[in-house]
This record gives sequence, structure tokens and C-alpha cells, in this order.
Amino acid sequence: MMLKNDLFLRAARGEATERTPVWLMRQAGRILPEYRALRGRLSGFKELVETPALAAEVTIQPIDALDVDAAIIFSDILVVPEAMGLTYEMIEARGPFFPETIQSAADVEKLRVADPHEHLGYVLEALRITKKELAGRVPLIGFAGAPWTILAYMVEGHGSKTFSKARRLLYREPALAHQLLQKITDTTITYLQAQVAAGADVVQVFDSWAGILPPTHYAEFSSRYIAQICAALAPLVPVTVFAKGAWWAVEDFAALPCRTIGLDWNQNPAQVRAQAGDKTLQGNLDPAALYGTREQVKAATEAMLRQFAGGPHIANLGHGVYPDTDADNVRVFVDTVKAWRG
Repeated sequence: MMLKNDLFLRAARGEATERTPVWLMRQAGRILPEYRALRGRLSGFKELVETPALAAEVTIQPIDALDVDAAIIFSDILVVPEAMGLTYEMIEARGPFFPETIQSAADVEKLRVADPHEHLGYVLEALRITKKELAGRVPLIGFAGAPWTILAYMVEGHGSKTFSKARRLLYREPALAHQLLQKITDTTITYLQAQVAAGADVVQVFDSWAGILPPTHYAEFSSRYIAQICAALAPLVPVTVFAKGAWWAVEDFAALPCRTIGLDWNQNPAQVRAQAGDKTLQGNLDPAALYGTREQVKAATEAMLRQFAGGPHIANLGHGVYPDTDADNVRVFVDTVKAWRG
């Protein structure tokens, strides 16, 4: 099916575009009243993720409400550990929680390399439904968490400021950490390949906890596994890598077959451009900038766009949009990007 709006896909391939495409991480969610209304009828987050027709509906909501240039499938990075045999819960106002965690070699041995069709079929069906209902309006993004970030949750059992249990594993039992990371990587590769087969035009790898590792550990325990994912997926679709807080990893990513590098809001686009060569850059407005007045949001967005001059760019925030953000300010951000011809 021909895309009616292929700006995002062309930029993700590194091609020239007549304007900068724009979408937002976490664009499908609590900033939209239609999402809150739907979520309020359900038992919780997991029911929404695991019900393909509803996940597809939520994926498409920001295309209608915000007129962004790409849809991202509504799911969660923690579906991967669950598919491997480690169940999670999503606790309101607290976040993810794993009743059981990985603590030993026996725990790692028990985990399976998941079959995406058997264990993650609900995500693939949501992609197929979304692709059909989008009818070529915009490209569809699939995603997964980076292996290090998934390990961090599987070992820690919940979110953390330090992920000290997960980081202790890297120092005390590096061989076991590598065994677990490889199982996660093998699952993630087949999962993303299945997402592409189900309709994803681009895939993004989210390394949400990249920034808590020192550079030597990041090279050993994260980027080498992201490299495997990129090598497996790049022949199929453009790949985006977003490693929050790992500003020093840009040179690693520049050497990978990923096509786009996502920037968080603390990174300097000009510096990244100098390190990343001809890669497409994605980002990186501070999500908190959307708390400003309409005029402030417009000015901050234009200032951000100026910093990305000189190469292909996909406008986004430097992380996900915060749930208490005014949707009208999000529209100002989107509209400002669309009007920009700098």
C-alpha cells in the first residue's frame, strides 16, 4: 500500500524531505481525553496492551488528534520478559513490578527464547489491525526495549534510581549477565522481525536505562547487543536507536547499521551531528518545555529545530511526553515543526 504521507519514512532512510517530520514518544496515552476514556473502561494497562483491537485504536488516536507524521504501536517493552516466562504487573502510579526476578543461573536457564507468534501474537495482531485501519495515512513504528534495559527490570524487579541489583550482576557475574542478555537479544530479534512482517515500517530500540552504566560497561553489556539487533533488522527496515542518558555512546552508534539516532534533551544536536556523520537524528525538545505558554513552546521548538540544521532530522521530544501535558501545547509543538522551513 502506498503511503499518503511518507515524510517520516523518507527521513528515517536519510532521504531529503520538504519539511521536518514529527511524532512524539508516548504520543498514544494520557494526554488525550479519548485515551483516558477508553482506559477508564478497562481493568488496567495490560488489558489494553493485550487486546489487539483496543491497542490499535489507541495507536491511531494521536494521528487523528495531533496530526503527527507517524504512528507507534501501543505496547510496552516489558512484553518481552513476560514472553520469556517472567510475568510483570503494571501498578497504577508506581509502574512495573515483577513478582519474581532473575537471581541465579537456574533462573536464566528457565527462561525461554520466546516465539513471537506464540507468545507475542497479540502485539502482531495489533500491528496488522493498525496497518489496515491506517490505510496508508502514515508509517507505523514497531519497537522493543534494548537488552540491557530489559535485563535491568528482570533483575531489579521494578524501576529504580540506581538499578543496583542489576549493576551488581554485571560486576559479580558477568558471564551470567551475558547469557541473559543473549537470550533477551535472540528473543528481541525474532520479535522485531515478526513486527516488520506484521506491518511495521520502522523499528526503534529503546535503551531507557542506558545512562546509568559507565561507558566501558555500556560497550560490553549494551551496545554489543544492540549491534546484533541492528544487523538483523537493518536489511528489512530503517532502525532507530534511542539510548537515554548515554551521550558518550554516539560514536558506537555511528558505526552501527542503525539509520537514526535518537537524542535525549541533554544532548547537543550539533555535537552529535559531527560525530554521527550522515545518520538521521531524532529529537530532542525537553518534554518539560511543553509546560510553557503557547508562545514559549513555539519559541523552544524553533530553537530546537535550528540546532538540527545540516542533515536529516525527525522532530520529537527528548523522551516521552509527560502525562499531565496540555494537549493543546503538544499541538503547538507539532504545528510549529510543520510550519518550519529553516
